[in-house]
Parts: sequence; structure tokens; C-alpha cells
Amino acid sequence: MKIMYALCCAVFIALFSSVTFGATAKHALDAANIDPNDMESLKRGARHFANYCMGCHSASLMRYNRIGQDLGIDEAELENMMIFTGAKVGDLMHISMDAEDAKQWFGTKPPDLSVVARSRGIDWIYTFLRSFYKDPARPWGVNNAVFKDVAMPHVLWELQGLQAPNYDTLKGKDGMTRQVISGFELVEPGDASPSEYDLIVRDIVNFLHYLGEPAKSTRLRLGKWVILYLVLFLVLMYFVKKEYWKDIKKAH
Repeated sequence: MKIMYALCCAVFIALFSSVTFGATAKHALDAANIDPNDMESLKRGARHFANYCMGCHSASLMRYNRIGQDLGIDEAELENMMIFTGAKVGDLMHISMDAEDAKQWFGTKPPDLSVVARSRGIDWIYTFLRSFYKDPARPWGVNNAVFKDVAMPHVLWELQGLQAPNYDTLKGKDGMTRQVISGFELVEPGDASPSEYDLIVRDIVNFLHYLGEPAKSTRLRLGKWVILYLVLFLVLMYFVKKEYWKDIKKAH
């Protein structure tokens, strides 16, 4: 009974925590709607990640050649699209930026992104990359609706352009009013159209989702066959058990 009580408490706490988190979130998250089985999207995401993210963020739990094997990219293409530091294809995905320099420039060391999709969630990353807006008060001239006062500059600004926030005024239960960001208006267009930029972000999110658990697709595919095997084995063992006990009952 104590074990059951503890399990019930744990489930209740987990559910309550998720509800509370969703209720107190300051900015609504948009659905990423990625397709983890879209190899072309994953390849594009790997290229964008290497070009725009790996200047500051490492992915030190992954090796370049594992990406090549999983996504069907040969070594020559892999070196051309992802490796710009003289690293070997069998190396882990470290960056050349010094940690102390990063702290001096950004105020903190940029996090490793190996499992960010698992820790933050794909919808959070998708919304975050689309929620930078102009803010002259910030050191890099931009802020983010999902991560207020983030130290990261908008590295994709040349693609997206710059946008200004639209605000709604809400009245809380305490009677106080506050302004919340309800959307964005593109004020300086980028090199990509809004739909093209959205596709770029989805590809990056898709790749980060793969990066967090590279074997997930294989695990899910094999899992169906394992479950089918166990069901068939259970049926077989049921009839074996019936035959076995039938002989025992006759003997008694």
C-alpha cells in the first residue's frame, strides 16, 4: 500500500506540475509539426545547424559520422556541409569558441544543444526561433518573447529580418493590467520570405529532435515487431501451459 501511495503521489505531482507550468507560461507556444522521418528536412536542418548554430553551440554528445550514417550523407558531403573547424568526421561535435571568451561576450557560456529538444521541447524551440523582436535596450538590439532578456543574438536575422511586437493589454485577477505580446509585425524583411523562414526553423527543430535521441525512429520501428513477437509468444505459451496442466490433472 505504501508503494502504491507513493506512485499515486508521484503521478499527481507530475500532472500538477505540467498543468501549473502551462498555466504560468508567459508566451503561448506554437506547434512545430515536424516530421522526424523526413530525411530531406533532417539534412537541411543539419546544414542550417552547422552554419548558424555551431559558431556558439556545441553538440558534444554526437559525432559527425553518426549523422552521416543515419541521414545517408557520405563523408565528402558531410565535410563540406558541416565541418568548418578542421575536425575529423569521427570527432564529437565540439566548437572552437573558448568558454571564457563566451562568458565575456554573452555573459554566460552558450549551452550544448545535444539534448535541448528533450529538455525544452520542440514547440518551445520552434516558437523561440520565431519570436525575436527589436529591442534597442538590449545589447544585441533584440529580445525574445519566449525567453525574455536572452543573452543570445538573433543569428537568423538575415533570413527572417527584424520584427516588432504587437501588444494586448490584459487585466489580472488582482485588478492590475499588463501588456503581453500577442504577435509580431515584420518591419525589416530578410532574405527569406516568412514561409521560407518557417521551413528553415522547422528543419532546424527537426534536426535538434533527431539529435536528442538518434535511435528513436529505429527504436519505434523495431518496437512494433517486438510487441508482436511477445503477443504471439504469449499465445503460444498459453496453449503450452494448457497442454502441460492437462497431463498433470490426468495424473492426479
